[in-house]
Amino acid sequence: MFQQVLDPVADSLGLSALCALLPLLTLFVLLGVLKVKAWIAGVVSLVVAILVAIVFYGMPVDQTLLSATEGAAFGFFPILWIVLNAIWVYNLTVASGHFDVLRRSFEKVSPDQRIQAIIIAFCFGALLEALAGFGTPVAITVVMLMAMGFKPIKAAAVALIANTAPVAFGALATPIVTLSAVTSGVNDDARLTVETLGAMVGRQTPILALVIPLVLVFVVDGRRGVRQTWLPAIVCGVAFAIAQFVASNYISVPLTDIVASLVSAAAVIALLRVWTPSESPQLAEPPRSSAPGAASASSVDDAVGEGLGERPDSEQADHGQADHGQSDRGQSDRGQSDRGQSDRGRGSGGTTTAVGGEGDPPRDSGAETFKAYAPYLIIIVIFSIANIGPVKAFFAKEPWTYMFSWPGLNVLNGKGEPIASTMYNFNWLPAAGTLMIIAGILTAIMLRISPSRALKAYAATYYELRWAILTVMAVLALAYVMNQSGQTTTLGAFLAGTGAFFAFLSPLLGWLGVAVTGSDTSANALFGALQVTTANDAGLDVVLLAAANSSGGVLGKMISPQNLAIAAAAVGMAGKEGDIFRKVFGWSVLLVLFMCIIVVLQSTPVLGWMVP
Repeated sequence: MFQQVLDPVADSLGLSALCALLPLLTLFVLLGVLKVKAWIAGVVSLVVAILVAIVFYGMPVDQTLLSATEGAAFGFFPILWIVLNAIWVYNLTVASGHFDVLRRSFEKVSPDQRIQAIIIAFCFGALLEALAGFGTPVAITVVMLMAMGFKPIKAAAVALIANTAPVAFGALATPIVTLSAVTSGVNDDARLTVETLGAMVGRQTPILALVIPLVLVFVVDGRRGVRQTWLPAIVCGVAFAIAQFVASNYISVPLTDIVASLVSAAAVIALLRVWTPSESPQLAEPPRSSAPGAASASSVDDAVGEGLGERPDSEQADHGQADHGQSDRGQSDRGQSDRGQSDRGRGSGGTTTAVGGEGDPPRDSGAETFKAYAPYLIIIVIFSIANIGPVKAFFAKEPWTYMFSWPGLNVLNGKGEPIASTMYNFNWLPAAGTLMIIAGILTAIMLRISPSRALKAYAATYYELRWAILTVMAVLALAYVMNQSGQTTTLGAFLAGTGAFFAFLSPLLGWLGVAVTGSDTSANALFGALQVTTANDAGLDVVLLAAANSSGGVLGKMISPQNLAIAAAAVGMAGKEGDIFRKVFGWSVLLVLFMCIIVVLQSTPVLGWMVP
């Protein structure tokens, strides 16, 4: 048994906070300064956290190690269980050739680059974020924008800026699931659930979504772009914001981005049937039969692995250039037909298209276009059924769900009460990752992918993400050790000295976490408990500041080294990440300050009514 102590180092809160900060400083220095591989940074930081827990906080060795094992287990299930299976479903569409069909359906909407930025980078990027997250939207949308004639640095900037408002609900709300787990373990507020935290984030990021499409058209074409295409930008932003709010508060938190992306895309497409810009300037470069990042679509696992830190930046760049220079491995492994003549005939899963002349794009049949959208419809239906009240209650009991105390782990808080995070919820059937497997099986049937091929794609997903798996498990183990040893509580008590001003600092903390780790999930694991501990001590709402960590974090993703490396490699600018950084840094700072103002107002009577 172990009982937490607030100030174990010389009875000094300041010295104790300094010691508690060591694991986070180690992680940030290794990732942000020394730029070592993320899995190494995670493991080394975990070791530092274990040593701090044992040496300074007096946590018994067995309790410390058991805490780390529980965190690692949670990192795999349910966190990675969601991510891996979501990416598998995406890879099935790549293997069958239907990803190309989906991409072409977006390309046909409008020849105007400003509108293409909205449709591809924002709407379709949000859909990819909903299913995979972790760098996948940037890797894929950059390639698509390049294929549409965007200049390299502009394509990278647009893709990075667009990948903001949807991030908190990415990978079927994995960041929110993580946030709920780490915050509910240090505070007994009954609202720290996936549903309530998702609802609160859904009252912050939709405000951000209102302005992001306008920012995109400004980046593409300056003031003229805003003046001539403000209407579709506003329609897209409003549609996305309303759908994101409604889905997160009243439908399903995991389905939020899927619903919002489809609704916003449909709204823009409907508008374009009755409206066109007064002018469509020629902004495109000469058409490219093979963009520098063309292989990214067939190598999405690599992109995600890089986004989670599978390789250091230098290796990412080299790997990206190698992959983008030739796509043989992607084609042989997953049957991707993104390039050359293979794209013109049929997808590897039998997708047939009518072919015009040599220079004509493929023409997809209505049936094949429907199949391209079918996986996302299947996911919506499955998750909608699983979230029906009686169905959800039925599967929340044994034998579908098992709730148990982590074997051998016995931790008490400063008041002598057992902490909630020692309870492990193994909901093997209703878990989002399991529902994604069901969706994947139905997708394979719909797209006529053989069982052997689907299993091969599944195994390949795990293999490609092997280092990413280790990274996530190490970061979650680190978070659990810090939380259960009392290190997070100490930091929270120290920061509570800032009082009400912490409402302004809260989104900045999440922004910093994502900027360094490249992941909203990781930032929530690191700082989620700290946010609620500080909020409780400072007399602020714990749900508001927990959500602020995630909502502020989404704006740090565009400047994280991992995402910059992915974007740079995809557009053939490997080694020039600094150029892209300078293009997006100002927007990142401006938007996070905007989020800080929103959170401050929500902590006061002005917008306090928005907190559930």
